[in-house]
Amino acid sequence: MKHVQGIGNKGLLKVISYALDSDWQKRTGREWLTIAQVKANFRSDFLASFELSQSRHSQLWQDYQRGGFLTILSENYPVYLKEIYNPPVALFYHGDLNLLKKPALAMVGSRTASAYGKQVVSNFMPELVEKYVIVSGLAKGIDTSAHQAAIRHQGNTIGVIGTGLDVVYPQENSRLQQYMAERQLVLSEYPAGVAPLPYHFPARNRIIAGLTRGTIIIEAKQKSGSLITAQLALESGRDVFAVPGSVLDGHSIGCLELIQQGAKCVINSRDILEELSL
Repeated sequence: MKHVQGIGNKGLLKVISYALDSDWQKRTGREWLTIAQVKANFRSDFLASFELSQSRHSQLWQDYQRGGFLTILSENYPVYLKEIYNPPVALFYHGDLNLLKKPALAMVGSRTASAYGKQVVSNFMPELVEKYVIVSGLAKGIDTSAHQAAIRHQGNTIGVIGTGLDVVYPQENSRLQQYMAERQLVLSEYPAGVAPLPYHFPARNRIIAGLTRGTIIIEAKQKSGSLITAQLALESGRDVFAVPGSVLDGHSIGCLELIQQGAKCVINSRDILEELSL
């Protein structure tokens, strides 16, 4: 049903919940409209693509089989991710799925990272990768630095992207994404061919926060996407660690506000490891 238009992740969760307790295979497209609570303006799209998916069921399954995917009902679906609000029904992946079994930390921050921010990532990484897989979003700036530093220090890293796995965004990360797809792990809740639409990235952030025990924020401006990730982590009962920065250049105002609001202020990797050990 991920190929059916007009239904979002919440609707798919309703469908799965219903299907577990009933003879779902006999249901028609119009019956699923009601079950999934599809909004009126999306109903025609839903019905049209539902009929298409039914007629192409075998081909769609073959397409899925060519690339890895798991559903919320799969044994290897991450337990931590099931605990969040609106967990993704399906995850498509390239790479080593065993990384999902290991404890993980998220590291995110500004897309316009300064030399200071990149140096913080590099300084934190050696001790962190000894115990944790580093999760980030394969975006510019701190995300890219986090993935690269984890690899450089012989650690493991997971990239969660807001496109189909066959799409690279930003394009400058093409080689990094390909490397991670072969030797680390790249995840997406979107099927192949899906473009980088703006609303995909806030949705993607809930997966980054949900996969991990805690989220480290390095250089976040006010109203940045990193703060969305931090908020989602807090809502899921996870730790949030903020690295302080200058009050003058604007790069770290979001981090400083997080600290004011109760996030753990950290100045080195030991601060994080000690807090998590408690």
